[in-house]
Amino acid sequence: MILVSGATGGIGGEVCRLLKENQTPFRALCREEEQVASLRKQGMDAVLGDFDRPETLPAAMQGIDTMFLITPPTPQQVAQETAAIDAAKAAGVGRIVKVSASDGNVRSPVPWAKAHALIDHHLRAAGIGWTILKPTAFMQNFLWFKDPIARGFLPQVTGSGSVSWVDTRDVARVAATVLTEDGHEGATYFLTGPETLDMKEASARLSKAIGHKVRYLDLPSPIFWAILRLTGNSKWMARGLVVQFDDVVAGHHDIDPTFEIERLTGKPPHSFTDFIEDHRKQFSR
Repeated sequence: MILVSGATGGIGGEVCRLLKENQTPFRALCREEEQVASLRKQGMDAVLGDFDRPETLPAAMQGIDTMFLITPPTPQQVAQETAAIDAAKAAGVGRIVKVSASDGNVRSPVPWAKAHALIDHHLRAAGIGWTILKPTAFMQNFLWFKDPIARGFLPQVTGSGSVSWVDTRDVARVAATVLTEDGHEGATYFLTGPETLDMKEASARLSKAIGHKVRYLDLPSPIFWAILRLTGNSKWMARGLVVQFDDVVAGHHDIDPTFEIERLTGKPPHSFTDFIEDHRKQFSR
């Protein structure tokens, strides 16, 4: 039996969909009663469990062989995921498949990149089987800027830096694959899209696909920070995103395409053009 955390999120929800489609037994972990009820109405096994309250986890993990571990980036991420790892080991879970980050580094100025590195170290030392997935930046992050894109502008601070943007649907597809196959224990997979794109090329692709000109605005960091705050991001998140894009991406520190997605699943990853076409209405005027 597989336990899926983040079951109501983008990647975790897609993992649940794929497992259900393949008739693989799994249990969805939810923090709210309403989420449990909603997933059960969809024919899924769902249970309450909260990484901020480790005492809720043993019951949720009863009878679980493999766990899919993912949490959103927050200041509590290290505490949450290390608590989940410790609870899984205590419950006798055999392996954890964790979503990490391609830029994970304990000295990183990006808060979630540092957090993922610390959690990865904890997982590898925990005495439990593990598989670590390290995706690059998500194509879905462009949806944060859907309103300015619809008005003809793509605001960023990445200079001429490029990213091997990856679609979260492909990350979920890899997760569903390695969760249900043997031979992945002790493996770390770097997951990318099929190509690297800078923001000028991303703007050109957006312009062509949605039918109106989208211009890349390479902004000063304080203005980009203000835009992130105005679009609902916390101060912590806005600071982290500015550092990530202005340091990691603009500094040309992203990785080249790895083609691991196609090797692991037998199907090539979505291109950026595929992603735009699938979300055309959200980017259009």
